[in-house]
Amino acid sequence: MPDLYVSWSKYHQKIEALAAKIYHSGWNFNQIVCIAKGGLRVGDILCRVYKQPLAILSTSSYGGADNRIRGKITLSAHLSMTTNQLGSRVLLVDDLVDSGVSLQETLNWLEKHHSNEVEQIRTAVLWYKGGSTLAPDYYIDYLPDSPWIHQPFEHYEQMSPAELAQHYRQLVISE
Repeated sequence: MPDLYVSWSKYHQKIEALAAKIYHSGWNFNQIVCIAKGGLRVGDILCRVYKQPLAILSTSSYGGADNRIRGKITLSAHLSMTTNQLGSRVLLVDDLVDSGVSLQETLNWLEKHHSNEVEQIRTAVLWYKGGSTLAPDYYIDYLPDSPWIHQPFEHYEQMSPAELAQHYRQLVISE
């Protein structure tokens, strides 16, 4: 399967479709945890639509040329959240599940650090790749051939602040 290219419009439509799919399931949750970086935008929109608190667990596993080389996953030591404790019914979100490692390691991390608070966790992603060892509870697209997904924000990874400033130099000067 060739690479999959996603525009901002399609990206937001998929997040909205995910919100609707979760709603139609009838499951009620009282906390959203997103896996950062990829799940930040998904978590942000879902927390606004559902009006539920958002917690963020930062992870890192990709690097190298074009950020395409998967390495060992690193998880942050703490959740970033604005509530005193994590909700009891957690919706764990990310942009995609590729191998399943990030999702599984995050589930393990939540169990280790918040098992006293959490009664139930369900997972939600936009894309579920065929190579994943873990099936999410909610997803929009199943991709059996596991293509590389080019998301609309990826071009920022190839850009420096100086290049961005040069691009917008005329805009800044005219103000």
